[in-house]
Amino acid sequence: MSDKSRLQRVLEQGNFSLTTEIGPPMSADAQLVRKKARMLVGAADAANITDNQAAVVRMSSIAAGILASQEGIEPVIQMTCRDRNRIALQSDLLGAWALGARNLLCLSGDHPSLGNHKQAKNVYDIDSIQLLQAVARLQNEGVFLSGGKCRHPPHFFLGATANPFADPSELQLMRLQKKIAAGAQFIQTQAVYDVEAFEQWMARVRALGLHEKAYIQAGIVVNKSVKSIEMTRLVAGMRIPESYIDRMRAAGDAAAEGKAIALELICRLRQVEGIRGIHIMSVGWEEVVPELAGESGLLPRPAAEQEDETV
Repeated sequence: MSDKSRLQRVLEQGNFSLTTEIGPPMSADAQLVRKKARMLVGAADAANITDNQAAVVRMSSIAAGILASQEGIEPVIQMTCRDRNRIALQSDLLGAWALGARNLLCLSGDHPSLGNHKQAKNVYDIDSIQLLQAVARLQNEGVFLSGGKCRHPPHFFLGATANPFADPSELQLMRLQKKIAAGAQFIQTQAVYDVEAFEQWMARVRALGLHEKAYIQAGIVVNKSVKSIEMTRLVAGMRIPESYIDRMRAAGDAAAEGKAIALELICRLRQVEGIRGIHIMSVGWEEVVPELAGESGLLPRPAAEQEDETV
């Protein structure tokens, strides 16, 4: 039987993918992760498990990912270079695979100055592109960064991120090319609000043929309040049309309006050539994900049966 993840099979079988995310708690309470995971079962192909996002201490992404898996939702383990050197990164890779994780998203990680441990030192022994290269070499050649051999290497479905709106745009495209060349098989973009600008970026991606080399998922943030969308606008590289903020401010029910905006964006982004999926970032509002999936016509999710590789 194939050891591929559900997410990989969904995409390789030509289906439109849907992923979301789970933010581990700032505690050791396993039930909080389990509760979030149960909300998402059947509504998404996989859920990213964030890795100390915003440089705030949270439960381990690997541990939370295994808890989510036990509840029936496939995890995408996020791994940042901020907190680990190459020894720890490779060690965690082996452990995550041994515990059953099959998807990996490689990230640089938010700077500690953004979080609640501002005195923490960055590691950044290697960056996200070098991490992708290291994982790809480990998987394809069975070789660690040291040159030593690994007898039983992992075989993750490798992912990376892209920001279509950060300047300079030429540099962002170069980084995307490098990530795919390094081994990224799927790409999740920064949250998209400006669809016209995103379509222009995707035209450049298609011109380079990158949409044929990696599966590209468009990111969606679901804002539950006016404060939420105003804070989202402050994120580096984010571009939000003023009309969406005005709609949230004028709405009698900001949460309902935020959901309506997210639904509109999903429906528009599904039509963009080269997009192979949607990645919903619900920012702690997990229960809205099944609603958006259903109302946008993305349910039921495809079966994506395991492939029998025996002869």
